[in-house]
Formats: sequence, structure tokens, C-alpha cells
Amino acid sequence: MKWAFWCAVAVITYTYFGYPVWLWLRSRRRPQAVRMGPFTPSVSMVMVVRNEEQVLERKLENLFSLDYPADLLQIVVVSDGSSDLPDDILRRKADHPRLSVVLKQLARGKASGLNDALELAQGEIVVFTDARQRLELDSVRLLMENFADAQVGCASGELMLGDPEYGLGLYWSVEKQIREWEAASGSVVGATGAFYAVRRNLLAPIPTETILDDVYIPLQVVRSGSRVVFDGRAKAWDSADLGREREFARKVRTLSGNYQLLQLAPWLLSSKNPVRFEFVSHKLLRLLMPFALATALIGSIVLSGPIYRSALVLQLAFYGLSLLAMTGLKRGMLAGLANGAYTFVFLNTAALVAFVNFVTGRKVVWGR
Repeated sequence: MKWAFWCAVAVITYTYFGYPVWLWLRSRRRPQAVRMGPFTPSVSMVMVVRNEEQVLERKLENLFSLDYPADLLQIVVVSDGSSDLPDDILRRKADHPRLSVVLKQLARGKASGLNDALELAQGEIVVFTDARQRLELDSVRLLMENFADAQVGCASGELMLGDPEYGLGLYWSVEKQIREWEAASGSVVGATGAFYAVRRNLLAPIPTETILDDVYIPLQVVRSGSRVVFDGRAKAWDSADLGREREFARKVRTLSGNYQLLQLAPWLLSSKNPVRFEFVSHKLLRLLMPFALATALIGSIVLSGPIYRSALVLQLAFYGLSLLAMTGLKRGMLAGLANGAYTFVFLNTAALVAFVNFVTGRKVVWGR
């Protein structure tokens, strides 16, 4: 049991501390700056929606008002089995000279919708976005500057949350920092799904069952020999709190998508993947966290000695903090610690549900 306990502690420590520290050191010892410059290629914005009537019109107006040459900007929207209201909104806007609309009566999923959109996309660069998030007006222009560097095949923007201090906002702040360090010395493992861009000639049809297009596509770009970078200047804005139930379902879907990637692209674990080490460290080890945490807890219960007793007290205190966050505590340092603990438990519970979905074959359906 001692061996299992210390292995679990090592995995937890490396995943949450060791890998970020290694990235930080690498980004300083082997920096790979992006040679940015003014660059205004033709751009196709693509978006797949399903029943997004509450935000669709606002998002279309956001895209129409972007600070980018109008004659170089195409907008392609695919309605994937939406109800009548979203389709009516798209029909009303269909006469806009920059907008192309595809109305699909049957829901076939986001990946299928993206394939339909790519058939209409004419731009040199394809920008992927979602309906809910608002793009800053200069965001596309700034993101395009990355493609002045011929080595860049994919550029990811930054998702900004309304409250970056606590809860999932804190998690996303840490995640963004890891992506910045990955990009500073190589390529990011995945992109911000709400806002990322890819050279059109690097895109191929996406498997229709794909859950994580924002990871699958960038990894294909890396495989082709191009870089995937992160640009924090190009911003998309979203609400930090979508509700616990909705946010939990979203995280389960994301983590289930990581399992699915191993089935869709087994080459990810082979030498054909230039970022195999980063993929395992950033994506796969997080899937093991629920089991590593359970092993560490069980080990500290059954093993004797002051080290294991201290470990048990610390773990129980940490999980107790996560329960405290559910009482609605809002202010002070204790509230911040409690929210951080709750987020940690929240994410690892989602990882456990994703594992159950994977072994039972339960499919995670894409929705609004």
C-alpha cells in the first residue's frame, strides 16, 4: 500500500505542480517567439448553433461589427436541428452580403455541422467560434497577426470570464497560464473552443462523432508540422457562472472527449505526435486524478505513522473546505480557499463521470 500511496502522490504532484514548473523553465530556456506582423488574409468565421435563440441575434451583430475589412470577412452559420425560432432569426439575416446560412432539419452534431460549414468556407483562414461568447471588436484582426509567421498553423484566442478570481474562473486562469507557457516554447495542446483560427489548407473533414474539435483539429495541425499558439490579446467574453448543473455537464463532455480522442486518433500516443509528452501531461494525467486522489486517501487511512496521519488530516480538511463552499460563503480568504477546493472536487468528480461514460459506452450528446 505504501508503494501505491507514494505513486499516487507523485502523479498528483507532477500533474498540478511539476508539469507547470517544467513548462515555465522550458519557456525561458528555449523560447520560440511568434514573428507577428500586420496580416489581413481572407477569413471565414464558422459557427454551429442549436436552439441558441437567446444569444444568436446578439452574436450575429457582434460578428457583423468586427473591426476587419468587410470584403475579406465571410460568416458561415449552420443550424443543427434547431427549433423554428433560431432558424427564423437566420432567415431574417440571410440577405446580409457576408452571411452564408445552412439550415439542417435533423440534428447530427457539432462536428457534422462544422464539416458543412467548411464546405462553404472560402477564406484563407477559418475562425471557429460559438454562439454564446462575445468577441472583442479587434480580436480577429489581432489573431490574424499570428499567421504572419509561416510556421503558425493555428492560433487560439483567450476566453475571458466575468469573475476570474474564484471557482471555475480560478481554474481557467491557471489553464490559460499553462497554455501560454506551452505556446512560448512550442505548441499548445488544444485551443479555446469559443475562438480559434486555422489555415484552411490544413483542415480536413472532422470525424462526425468528434466531441472536442478544439483539441482534435489543433493536434492535426501540429502533426502536419505547424505550430499551435495562444494569443491573449484576442479575447472572447463569457459568463463565469453558467449554473452548476450546466457547467458540470460541459466539463463531463470535455473530459469524455479526451477519452474519445484516444479512439479517434491512436497516433496521439505514438512518436507521430510531436507533442505527445505535453498531451499526456496536460490531458491524460488529469483523467487519472480521481483514482490517484482515492488511492492517496485510502492509503493515508490504512497506513500507520505520523506522515500518513498528517496526510489524512490535510485531505479531510481540504474536502471539508469544498463542502463549506456549498454553504454560500462569499467573502474573505476562507471563501477563496473554499471555492478553490470546491472547484478541484467539482472537476475531478466530472472526470470520474467521464470515465464511467467511457467504460459503459454512454455517448455524450452535443447541445446548446
